[in-house]
Amino acid sequence: MKRIDAVNDFVIKFANVNGSGSASANELFAKAILRMGVPVSPRNIFPSNIQGMPTWYEARVSEKGYLGRRGGVDMMVAMNPQTWDADVAEITPGGYLFYDSTRPIPAAKFRPDIEVIGMPLTEISNNAYAEPRQRQLFKNIIYVGALSVLLDVEAEVFEKLFAEQYRGKEMLLDSNVRALHLGRDYAREHLQAPLGIRVRRADQVGDRIFTDGNSAAALGCVYGGATVAAWYPITPSSSVPEAFQKYCDKYRVDPTTGRSNVAIVQAEDELASIGMVVGAGWNGARAFTATSGPGISLMTEFIGLAYFAEIPVTIINVQRGGPSTGMPTRTQQSDLFSCAYASHGDTKHVLLLPEDPHECFEHAAAALDLADRLQTPIFVMTDLDIGMNQRLCRPFAWDDARSYDRGKVMTAEELEAGKDFGRYKDVDGDGIPWRTYPGTHPTKGSFFTRGTTRDPYARYSERGPDYLYNMERLCAKFRTAANLVPQPVLRGAARPTPLGVIYFGSTSPAMQEALDVLTASGVDVDAMRLRAFPFPEVVDSFIAAHEQVFVVEQNRDAQMHALLVNELQVDPARLVKVLHYDGTPITARFITQAIQAHLQGARASIKEAA
Repeated sequence: MKRIDAVNDFVIKFANVNGSGSASANELFAKAILRMGVPVSPRNIFPSNIQGMPTWYEARVSEKGYLGRRGGVDMMVAMNPQTWDADVAEITPGGYLFYDSTRPIPAAKFRPDIEVIGMPLTEISNNAYAEPRQRQLFKNIIYVGALSVLLDVEAEVFEKLFAEQYRGKEMLLDSNVRALHLGRDYAREHLQAPLGIRVRRADQVGDRIFTDGNSAAALGCVYGGATVAAWYPITPSSSVPEAFQKYCDKYRVDPTTGRSNVAIVQAEDELASIGMVVGAGWNGARAFTATSGPGISLMTEFIGLAYFAEIPVTIINVQRGGPSTGMPTRTQQSDLFSCAYASHGDTKHVLLLPEDPHECFEHAAAALDLADRLQTPIFVMTDLDIGMNQRLCRPFAWDDARSYDRGKVMTAEELEAGKDFGRYKDVDGDGIPWRTYPGTHPTKGSFFTRGTTRDPYARYSERGPDYLYNMERLCAKFRTAANLVPQPVLRGAARPTPLGVIYFGSTSPAMQEALDVLTASGVDVDAMRLRAFPFPEVVDSFIAAHEQVFVVEQNRDAQMHALLVNELQVDPARLVKVLHYDGTPITARFITQAIQAHLQGARASIKEAA
């Protein structure tokens, strides 16, 4: 058997039981590798139901800095008998299996093409600790200690992390350090170390930070000037408003009075939460809600009201697998249709598509500006993979001189001076009318707010010409939005190529590696990362410049593919669907193999025809 040998380039996966305390230990392991200067990208794959169900934690270690899932597992830490067979089957030939050997396991349960490392973890923990919960929790730290020896991770790094985590709690600090060294001592005395895969100190992390997208989006709302948040708990978005509350407790408290400068309301349901946000936006506040697909379904009528009444609203949609409550802890990009065309009648909404926590921060703040500027709902389309997993990203930056873009707001002075005010009148061709805040002027600038049809001065009307004027103006506003939203990011191939690829959001990290692999195999592909809908003109130009464009997305129905065809009137034959929708984050290997398989199939068809 040829074992896998790799330094700072491997995938390790932990198979645990939900509720066992393993997540904290596995995260500790990932952070220790980061502290050694080696980029790591962990993903927690956890169940949506009760304690005792299987859970997995996968860490991609890559000195080159790849942060997406690669595909394949080089080492499996198998701590769950329930999933043993599937976990062992997942290991790449030549890889490693680490398991608890306290109880004997039949030889038939192993594979001859992998290296097996057994350690009596339960026995060691039971001998060291008397209390059942301690035995379970510290068993996790014991295996982390053993792995630190097997993979050559420095003990001092773990000890420093413990010291930071348990500052002022010496008893917990000492207990964790003891468990770590129980594992290290056993591994040094009884196991062959290091393995073929190991960690070597490097300097490739730089100034990047390690955070999750939900926290980043919440902080973006703070910096973006949000003063109202209304929400109803739903996985995987609940930690957005929770983080917003935490940051507001720190940054939004009046130092003189001690009173909070924001309103945060946990509503009785999604309908109430979006209603509060629409009301706050109408009143001039910067307001947002955070939800997921089922919440969007319930919010659609209010979203339609905000669209037609032209009220600023920001909605952070942390997408998850569907349908309904079927896969709340799985990730997908499956809400594009439901958000782009949310609600009744002819509606089109602006979608922002962040790729990582850094862009979650930027796009959340930008969404509040765009909502005011365009007077419309703005969706920030993140997902569970970005939102709930910690990721390395660029540090957040904010220009203190930056002023909020409140858009076209008519003042009392302008009204008093006789400036014409038509609430739904297009005065300069961009489709965006002027608005006033409630109470701006005692007698001027008032209007009826309604979702029904009206003329440019907000007077009720069912006349066809008034309806057409309003709908065409909304279309003009949508075209204006295409120039205001974050623009696509291009990555050109080294040589001219007839092939292109379009991708977006959480697909980005895996795509970076896939493009490198394709290039190394002789396949040149120009790439475009979409960052928003509506699509700027450059998207149409990119598609027109290539014979075939792969559209990579994480949903079953090729929703981005359909949006491109529908909105740009592209010939569908030019766009090739690459779809991943099993609920796990897409991998570089999946993308690479899908593109290569299509190209091989196309070449075979040409040969047959000849």
